[in-house]
Amino acid sequence: MEYLLGIDIGTSGCKSILIDSKGEAAGSALKEYPLSTPRAGWAEQEPADWWAAVTGGIAELLKKTGVSAGDIRGVGLSGQMHGLVALDKHDEVIRPAILWNDQRTTEQCGLILKKAGGLSGLLKLTNNQMLPGYTAGKLLWLRANEPENYEKMTHFLNPKDYIRMRLTGETATEVSDASGTGLFDVEHRTWSVKLLSLLDIPLSLLPSCHESAEITGRITRKTAELTGLPEGLPVAGGGGDAVIQTTGMGLIRSGVLGTIIGTSGIAAMGLSGYHPNREGLLQVFCNNTPSTWHVMGVTLNAGGAYRWFRDAFGEMEKKKAEETGGDVYALMDRAAEGVPPGSKGLIFLPYLTGERCPYTDPAARGAFIGLGLHHGKPEITRSVLEGVVFSLRDVYALIHGMDGSVTEIRTSGGGSLSPLWRQIQADVFQSPVITVSGSGEGGAYGAALVAGAGVGVWSSVDDAIGVLKKETETIPNPDNKNIYEDMYNIYHSLYGALKPVYRDLSALDNS
Repeated sequence: MEYLLGIDIGTSGCKSILIDSKGEAAGSALKEYPLSTPRAGWAEQEPADWWAAVTGGIAELLKKTGVSAGDIRGVGLSGQMHGLVALDKHDEVIRPAILWNDQRTTEQCGLILKKAGGLSGLLKLTNNQMLPGYTAGKLLWLRANEPENYEKMTHFLNPKDYIRMRLTGETATEVSDASGTGLFDVEHRTWSVKLLSLLDIPLSLLPSCHESAEITGRITRKTAELTGLPEGLPVAGGGGDAVIQTTGMGLIRSGVLGTIIGTSGIAAMGLSGYHPNREGLLQVFCNNTPSTWHVMGVTLNAGGAYRWFRDAFGEMEKKKAEETGGDVYALMDRAAEGVPPGSKGLIFLPYLTGERCPYTDPAARGAFIGLGLHHGKPEITRSVLEGVVFSLRDVYALIHGMDGSVTEIRTSGGGSLSPLWRQIQADVFQSPVITVSGSGEGGAYGAALVAGAGVGVWSSVDDAIGVLKKETETIPNPDNKNIYEDMYNIYHSLYGALKPVYRDLSALDNS
């Protein structure tokens, strides 16, 4: 049996997984590491902690599964996007890595927009808005605030690519992660030399860039001795986690919408061709197979909104779950299942920590609209679930405007475990909602598939996703179409109506 190793450098831990040539997972291992917040709005990690988690995870995985290292054909990498790992001429880390969720670069993002000629100028160069999480702003921040460290830096890498360097000695990246730096010409799948020139960033600081399934290095003798992996084992390009996780769901080309309900919410689709991101509201990145792209929008409060509701109002369910060994969310779902679609005219706006897509508005806040004496806890619970799906439909409306309608939805994340939430998605979108094998394993699974394409276990990434198996299928109820259309249209009108209120409340909150 041939095996592929997938490694995902997440924000809270590293997940390693072994899959066989049928796409079946032989086992996985998770090693956690800390997150540092030295100042409000900052987020950093030590790359050495990632490396320790990788080596420890590989050792645990080989021991747990009993798989012979000699049967592993290749390694694929996934990881949190946008992070900055600054390296000196000896490939030593200069300072802690600045992560994707770090917010220190607002000033630098404004400067980049100005130098690029405004949003329209930047979109012509990269096809993406400049978000505070992107790597470009971090480079300018380092240059302005830690000039001694910037001078020491001879190149930088994103988190998964630092692991590649430790595994193989090669400084390289691939097109999906490069897309999230804010310095990449997404249309032509190469670094934007013009933007680099405008920002006075030397091209020499950037790693070589490859397609995701390309072999970018091989396990060194030193790494082989440390991990037990065979010397010379190929390491493929891999992908940024937000992209390669959807590859693990089978989202390569147009027509299949992916929804991920984790703490945040993601609606994403593979694109069979390049599409301009005309208003910069979405993120358009290169996908993990040549000549394809990936479009997504991220909402800030999805599963996180349900968790907030659980913590604020679910004390009784939490206590019952502890007593019976049940799941608190299943108990909450069970009560909400008895409520008719539309929650008896109650709408929840899930903007608890502001919003990112389709409205970039940190002042936006959550709200229940339509509360009456006839509403109880079950109606309020269901409205939270529906409001999250309405927010994903808002994102889908932007994607639909770019590349047409969908034939099915594939969902993953914690929210996909809820049959009720899957049914609400099917009814709101009026499309079958499917879960597939491997999607629950995250970016590590997608990375293993891409590595398999790179080493010839499968002929291509398209061939690799053919191993995915349907696990559940939820069919839309046509009887619920009209009520959800009416409720969604009201939902969609509410942000504009409440925006002045959000602004006034935010001013009071900051006074």
